Order: sequence, then structure tokens, then C-alpha cells
Amino acid sequence: MQKRKEKINVVWLKRDLRLHDNEAISNAIREGKRFLLLFPFENILLHDPHYSERHWNFIKESIVDINKELEEFNSSVLTVQSDIISIFNHIQDHYKIDTVFSHIETGILTTYNRDKDFRRYCRNNNIEWVENINNGVKRGLQNRDNWFENWNSYMRLQQEVFAPQKDQLLILDELEKIQQRSVPVSLTTPSKTSFQKGGRSTGIKYIDSFFLNRYKNYMFHISKPEFSRKSCSRISPYLAWGNFSVREVFQLGQQAKTSKNKRHIGAFLSRLRWQAHFIQKFEMEHTMEEASVNKGYHKLKKSISKQYQQAWKEGKTGFPLVDACMRCLKETGYLNFRMRALTVSFFTHILWQPWQEAATHLSQMFLDFEPGIHFSQLQMQAGETGINNLRIYNPIKNGIDHDEEAIFIKKWVPELAKLEAHFAHQPYLMSPMEQQFNDFHLGKDYPYPIVDIKETRKRASDILWSMKKDPTVKKENARILAKHTLRDRKRMLSNE
Repeated sequence: MQKRKEKINVVWLKRDLRLHDNEAISNAIREGKRFLLLFPFENILLHDPHYSERHWNFIKESIVDINKELEEFNSSVLTVQSDIISIFNHIQDHYKIDTVFSHIETGILTTYNRDKDFRRYCRNNNIEWVENINNGVKRGLQNRDNWFENWNSYMRLQQEVFAPQKDQLLILDELEKIQQRSVPVSLTTPSKTSFQKGGRSTGIKYIDSFFLNRYKNYMFHISKPEFSRKSCSRISPYLAWGNFSVREVFQLGQQAKTSKNKRHIGAFLSRLRWQAHFIQKFEMEHTMEEASVNKGYHKLKKSISKQYQQAWKEGKTGFPLVDACMRCLKETGYLNFRMRALTVSFFTHILWQPWQEAATHLSQMFLDFEPGIHFSQLQMQAGETGINNLRIYNPIKNGIDHDEEAIFIKKWVPELAKLEAHFAHQPYLMSPMEQQFNDFHLGKDYPYPIVDIKETRKRASDILWSMKKDPTVKKENARILAKHTLRDRKRMLSNE
């Protein structure tokens, strides 16, 4: 007679790579059955163009960090390369899965469709799937009535504590039996890298040092491409991949805030709110992954230039600040907000390329790739929401304003390192004699500008401003405002 399989539960980790303040894990603990923690390296995502090796390394480092915490329980995260249904079938060979716990993922269309398939699988196999909201972002909202109040209340709730019952987690030997029939995943990552390392323990060092003293220049340096690398919190990847909950960081910020640092810490906390706002917007308007949220801009057609796009990706456009940003992003995975906005503005306005052509490259480059922010910001900086101010960034002016001595430019575009600052910002102003004197040859050592910026800025401005008058754009403006405008916007903007 076949032995009856033990009923267990599964916690499916997604973008919540943490044990602390993780509601899915707490729900599994409270339910009482033994459970395992699962992170599948899914083929559909391994091959998805939005992801790159830097993301998978960060995830692996995060799992290694979790596994260190699980050592005292003689357990670990079950990690395999598999699609989600296949690994559940493998688990079902050994156990009867009763309930799956996870958070509601606001992800790309690929993960949304995957979740729909998995829900059918659960129904067909008598498995209950319990999903909790993630960081205050809710599914199924039709408008933003009371959204901020609800989010703010959620942020003030007591954090979940990781405290499993004795022997509640499946142990290593049991997990190994499941892994034997699956494709193993090595969690080894490069020891030397320019990217921030994944994992809660590393993230804690960033947030602690920020609230201790790095915040002091937060508002002063937030737009500076070089100085912001130290004075900004730098915790965005730890939020994007869930090493922290937003609630934990929010509460740490509230505790750290005093009358003396209120301006800086308050500004930081307001950005946590805006992060949630944009993710909520994407949750409610998922089509913006592929098309402009304002349907009036669907008629905007731009000619595609692979030559322009490649020069932009490689940091060889002839515009030093843009090139420095793109090279820095490729090497480190990080840019501050203003520089991200500038590079997208340059691509969509100055080079007049569709924002969709930049979407996958930038998602691969941003270590903190968060779909809800990514697609919202791409469209905003491209000027295709209809409701936001049109900003066409001037890379020369921004370079002079925010990198006056060309420190950032010279660091990432070493071809310009020996030039005086004003020439590093605008090398094309050098006369033949000045080029000879500096042993620098424009067109050889560094490219000429690939476009006439005055001409292209005017063209973009003229076209986009005229489109604001389009009847469809105006109609869509009203729809978007009704659906996504925060009724309590003033409170959200305040640094309470």
C-alpha cells in the first residue's frame, strides 16, 4: 500500500527575497503546517529580454544571504532552474501541497500570464493559493480614492517577524531529494564586481550609513551624477528585489527623522511614497509596458535609427554627459534620477527614437529594475503621458550645472580626462590649434555630436507641444487623471 504523502505548504518567493517582514512567510508560519521556501529560476524569465546577468547575480546573492539565516534551522531556499508548474509537479511527487503563499507581483506581462497559468494549475490540483499585497500596492483598484491614507496606514502596521515553529521548515536532506530530479542552480557569483551586492545584510549597511550621516547632503547632491553616488541612500536594488520591505525602511526613516534632519529624511520618505504610487499606476494600467498610457500618442510615429541607438548604448554620441551616464550605467548598474531622466530624454527627444526601443536595454542595465517604475518613468520622460510637464533636458546645461568641474564626465569618458572642464563639457568647441595643443583630435579620440541638438530639440518640442492639443490626448488626459490622481496629493507631497 502506497504511503500517504505528507501535506505541506510552499512559500513562493518572487521579488520579496527576505525572511523579515514577509507576510507570505508569516502566513505560512501561522497556518501551522511544515513548509518550504521556493525560488525557481524560471526559463521564461532567464530568457526574457528585460533581465540580465546582473539581476540574476543579485538574486543569487540575496538567496545566499537568506540561506545563512536559515542555517540554524537546518534549511535553505529550494532553488532550481525550472518553470513554476514543473517544479510544483516535482514537489508533488514527494508531498501533497496544500497551500501556496506569495505576494501579488506587479511585474511584466510575462509574469502576469505565468500567474494566470499557475492559478489554473492550482485549481486543477486542489491547491489553495494565498496572495498578499506587497508594499501597500493593491490589485483591482478602479481609482485612487483614499489611496494615500490606506498606504500610509499600511506603512505604520507592525512588521512581521520571522519566527517559525520548531521543525516547521523542511530540512536540507528533504530539499535535496526534490532537487535531485531538477536542474541545479549554482549560487556562486563573481567576487569582484562594480555592482552592489545583493542580500539584506549588505543592504542594512547602506541604510544604516545613510540614516547615520550620508543623508546630510541628500538634497544638496541628489541631482549631482558623481556626488549622489554617496549622498543618496543607494537602497533601490534592495527594495526592487525585496531584501527590505518598504514598510521597514519607512519606519526606520520615521525613527531617524528629527527636527534637524527633517528636510533630508522627509524628502527621502516622500520618494518611498512616489515609488509606491508609480507601481500602483502600473498595476492599474499594465498596457503601458508596450504602449503609451495616453492613447493619443499611439499615433506618434518616429523613424528608428539603429546607428543612433547603438551610439547611445555605447556612450559614443559626442555629448559627454550622456556618454558618461551610459558608460557608468553599463559598468555599475546605477544612475541618479536626474541622469536617468536625461538619458531617456536624450534618446526620445534629441535622437527622436521611440521609448519602447530603450525599454529593454535600460531594464537590463538598471540593477534596480522595477517594472512599475520603469515603464511609468520612460513614458513620463518621453513626454507621452499628456498629463505631465514636457521636459527636454539639455545635456550640456545639465553637465555644467551638476558636474561643473567635469569630474563625473572625466571619470567615465577618459578620452576627455586631460581637457579643461569647459572643453570636457563641449569638446566640439575646440579649435584645431587647441586640439593640437591638448594632443586631442575630435572625430578620432572622441566622436563629433551625432545630431544638431538645437535643431532636434526644437523639432521634438514643436511636435510634442502641438500634440497636447490633440482631442484624443485631451480625452485621455481626463481619463488618466480620474483614474490615477491622488485626491490627497497635498498630504503626500508634505514631508510630514
